[in-house]
Amino acid sequence: MTGTGTGTGTGTDVRLDRYRRMLRIRRFEERTSALYREGAVPGFVHLSVGQEAVAVGVCSRLRADDVITSTHRGHGHVLAKGLDMTGMFAELMGRATGTCGGFGGSMHIADPGRGIYGANGIVGAGLPIAAGAAHAARRAGSDRVVAAFFGDGAVATGAFHEAVNLAALWRLPILFVCENNGFSEFSRTGDQHPVPLSERARGYGIAHERVDGNDVDAVDAATAGLVARLRGGAGPVLLEAVTERVMGHYEGDPQRYRDPEAARLPDPLDRARAALLAGGVAAADVEAVGAEVDAEVEHAVKAAREAPWPDPGRMAELGDVRRVVARAPAPPPAPPRDPDAALRGSQAVRAALDHALADDERVFLAGIDVAAGGGVFGITKGLHAKYPGRLLDTPIAETAIMGLGVGAAMAGLRPVVELMYLDFVGVCLDQLMNQAAKLGFMTGGATEVGMVVRTQFGVGRSSGSQHSQSLEALLAHIPGLVVLMPATVEDMYGLLRSAIDLPAPVVVIENRLLYAGSGPAPAPGHRTPIGRAAVARPGDDITVVTLSRALHTALEAAAIVEAEDGISCEVIDLRTIAPLDTETVLGSLRRTNRLLIVSEGAGDFGVGAELAARAVDEGFWTLDAPVRRLGGAPTPVPYSPPLEQAWLPGAGDVVAEIRNLCRDR
Repeated sequence: MTGTGTGTGTGTDVRLDRYRRMLRIRRFEERTSALYREGAVPGFVHLSVGQEAVAVGVCSRLRADDVITSTHRGHGHVLAKGLDMTGMFAELMGRATGTCGGFGGSMHIADPGRGIYGANGIVGAGLPIAAGAAHAARRAGSDRVVAAFFGDGAVATGAFHEAVNLAALWRLPILFVCENNGFSEFSRTGDQHPVPLSERARGYGIAHERVDGNDVDAVDAATAGLVARLRGGAGPVLLEAVTERVMGHYEGDPQRYRDPEAARLPDPLDRARAALLAGGVAAADVEAVGAEVDAEVEHAVKAAREAPWPDPGRMAELGDVRRVVARAPAPPPAPPRDPDAALRGSQAVRAALDHALADDERVFLAGIDVAAGGGVFGITKGLHAKYPGRLLDTPIAETAIMGLGVGAAMAGLRPVVELMYLDFVGVCLDQLMNQAAKLGFMTGGATEVGMVVRTQFGVGRSSGSQHSQSLEALLAHIPGLVVLMPATVEDMYGLLRSAIDLPAPVVVIENRLLYAGSGPAPAPGHRTPIGRAAVARPGDDITVVTLSRALHTALEAAAIVEAEDGISCEVIDLRTIAPLDTETVLGSLRRTNRLLIVSEGAGDFGVGAELAARAVDEGFWTLDAPVRRLGGAPTPVPYSPPLEQAWLPGAGDVVAEIRNLCRDR
């Protein structure tokens, strides 16, 4: 039996089915332990032996279209939700026929088509994703619910607080299921949490129910009432299931932290079996269930062992953003633009969002004060009234905001979430780096995370070290993320429209000093191609590569050296940081034989370093001078205006570098 939703009541057939489902989990885990010891299962393995009643009791009340998010100890949850055992064994063995094609493994099993949005190797990380899935369910007008499983250790994480707080604020249909199993890794629960979950739930203003997590009938009964409330719109609830982690934190854990004399909880399978026998079920019928499950396990293991290994070529197919960009459908042709029309940068961004909202019902915007307030820079002003319910103000909770985007994107929406300042990426990096960027890959292509993160930076307004940084290199170093940096009004519109179309996670980094600048207005519907640099000024003597506002600094410098020195500069605007258009850069270098890269980020380990390496590797024989990089000083961005000016490369600095590189031309 692999389906969900075993029905109501406590009749013999229903209780026997729940026993069967628990036994499948137990036998799967026991066999996984043996396979791990023999070396057939590589990597980390975390088993849920002793916690079967929670998974089955909760999932027995879920429909096939409901969603779950899980934990690193998630085998039981996904089996109870209906995942195929053969595919799971193959996944644990890293085989091509695995649930995720061998790309996920034990901690990352997912099947979004079944509403299984993934086990997760990061403690608490599934909770913000659950908020996104719940928002998508409500947007669709459905009564779907989301069950978000987590261990008691996750209660200490910021992701738990942010997700529960957002769910309570928006009254999202989420059943937060805490498996309080006595331990957070190697520490006792009582040593980790000064406040019980009931008090935490009261602080969030949501209901809390505590249940014996080793009694499947009790979990089932509690879940039945709570899920009915959720479907009726009552808002999120916290179910605390007290259970026991029989095995160690991981396979091979010596468990020296356990008290060998401590009393153990009754085994959930023994309790269920005893209840069946007491209810008149024949022992032979119970034993027949065991034989049936054992046969299923043996068949699944045999099929998994015989399955082929994955094709290494699929790694690039699934995880290389260049492939994702190349597969994207061509944008519709834009009508001719008005040659006399002009826009400011901020207006171009607003127009892109306005037109995307109008063109695609799946698009919504979320972030801090983006709705009624129009955002800290006024970018979204007026859109809240124009598109009711599709601009969402969130708490100051960047992890929840990013997770909202991830979960909603997995559910088929097109979220555009705002990270107010690029500097704040540190407080939500997990949801970008380990969730958005990797879920498509780890699920073997079973899901897409088509979300956009809009953010901004900029040196020159005395914003200080924590509100000015250009961190594009940090994000570009994360495989799976697309990173864009527009420098012109046309591209502030066109790159954002292309980003919203792309079925991949995209970070659009805007320079706030460009919001007030003006330029020719792009035609409505215009798209700037992702992954292609633009030659902003043709030239013959030197190639100057720029990103974001540095384009305008370089153009100013190019005009000076042409007028005063007769040096012809080819200026290239990268526009896309990941994937990087090295072909345009190297093609220019083959003609000019000199290369200078100018950015407003700290110079060390940046985009310029990558381009310099490519130039030396692929363009070495075309170089007539060393490759030079010009960026910010290797210090945090200062506050004082004169210090800021000294930190930031100006046109004079670019002129000096160009003259130095071209002195022997």
